[in-house]
Amino acid sequence: MKIQFNYHGKTVIGSLEDNPASREFLAMLPLTVKMEDYGAVEKVAWLPDKLNKANTLPAITPATGDIAYYIPWGNLAIFRQDFRHSPGLIKLGRIDEGLAALQQSGSAEVRITRVENQ
Repeated sequence: MKIQFNYHGKTVIGSLEDNPASREFLAMLPLTVKMEDYGAVEKVAWLPDKLNKANTLPAITPATGDIAYYIPWGNLAIFRQDFRHSPGLIKLGRIDEGLAALQQSGSAEVRITRVENQ
């Protein structure tokens, strides 16, 4: 399933994986969140509810463009750089188009929606 982020007037498109956490995230959409920098490595946003971590690998080595969920804090993360192997991360998907928009520093309100009619 494709999702879309509206970030500072730019469109960012991502694809979600087929796992329980991704399906629960998709069910939350549409959603408006505040995305903030977490260091120079990722953009993070707090979700309204925790996601299902069953039947998912609870550790990944995130690459630039990965969309993930951090179990201990309950936040969404989009990786702006490759990062080390990290326990507690579930991969939700990947940014397909528009990652450059998320490379700018700072925070912003972001609308996340499903991409219909794919």
